[in-house]
Amino acid sequence: MNETSKVASGQRGPAETDKRHAIVAAAKDHFSLYGYAKTTVADLAKAIGYSKGYIYKFFESKQAIGEAICTGCLSAILAAVDEALVGDLSATEKFRRLFKTIIEQSSALFFDDRKLYDIAAASTLERWGSSERYVARVGDLLQAIILQGRESGEFERKTPLDETCRAIMQVMQPFMNPIMLEHNLDVLPDAANEVTSLVLRSLAP
Repeated sequence: MNETSKVASGQRGPAETDKRHAIVAAAKDHFSLYGYAKTTVADLAKAIGYSKGYIYKFFESKQAIGEAICTGCLSAILAAVDEALVGDLSATEKFRRLFKTIIEQSSALFFDDRKLYDIAAASTLERWGSSERYVARVGDLLQAIILQGRESGEFERKTPLDETCRAIMQVMQPFMNPIMLEHNLDVLPDAANEVTSLVLRSLAP
């Protein structure tokens, strides 16, 4: 189980209940129509036919509901990444697929459901646990790819591993961070591909 599959913070009661899932599903539909920022727990309760008190039995706050939705969205992106990395691939190919898949999936979320994308943006801006766990998971995947590349001789070994991973994560932020990605959609996919190629050249032995 990856990190983003864990129960989102701010949830109460048993982790797995049909009622909890029903609240999250209804909230997702409501946020898709009216947006996360403009919706209160009272609005949500009225829309889905539950009392505020009933919702608070399962979630501490609106953010906790947003966390659950965000966790689901980010888990879907990571599932697509895991699928893209399956097979006997070189570290170079895995590196390209890692960021290509993240960027494609994030862009699709922006265009397919902008209001849910806004929840992901809020999670990044406010440093929600769901967003932090997602970034940590991407960092773990990146580190594994770098280690594979160093062992195979594809990548240089002189730069400290942690420094290499931090630098790569920073340079890919314009295409990964939901807030920054919104301002770079018009240069995709060319700019992201060019940056990926530049990073790979810097990793060459």
